[in-house]
Amino acid sequence: MGKITLITGGARSGKSTFAEGLLQETHPVLYIATAVPVDEEMKVRIRHHQKGRNPSWDTLEAFSTLPQRLAGKESFYGGILLDCVTVLLTNLLFIRSDLNLDRYEEGFWGKAESEILEDLQETLDFFRKSSAECVLVTNELGQGLVPETAFARAFRDLQGRVNQYLARESDDVYLLVSGIPLCIKESGDE
Repeated sequence: MGKITLITGGARSGKSTFAEGLLQETHPVLYIATAVPVDEEMKVRIRHHQKGRNPSWDTLEAFSTLPQRLAGKESFYGGILLDCVTVLLTNLLFIRSDLNLDRYEEGFWGKAESEILEDLQETLDFFRKSSAECVLVTNELGQGLVPETAFARAFRDLQGRVNQYLARESDDVYLLVSGIPLCIKESGDE
């Protein structure tokens, strides 16, 4: 049965480096990269992450239908790193919307949240059935300024609820602050 560890924290807090370190001695490892290179800045970010990644790890660039893409490999990987949930969530929202970021529709958000949580549950079920140590990286968005637009506020709220769900379902949870990992939940904690 797979173990799930959630790593959360602010931007550039050291989440990815810490997550990669957790799996450094694990073999083989699958790195699930959720970013889509939509512009030059994102391409630079992706290259930065690729350069720091263990070259012996396999990489899957995907943000949807993960259990279907990994079917038959439940026992193959010793570790799976999904980096990151926030980008995955953004991509799943964008494929469900017309990208009108100035518009807020309550019905859209409720339906999207339900579908996204269902997708995440299927992914967590796959991770649990696998023999892998699974590490998920996410962002803690609710500790900064209140976003200016209704869309951004709704996204921040959705990210917070998704993080709460993932933390409940995870065995271990770490909060990264200025590169320092703080264990906020260990296996067996209620």
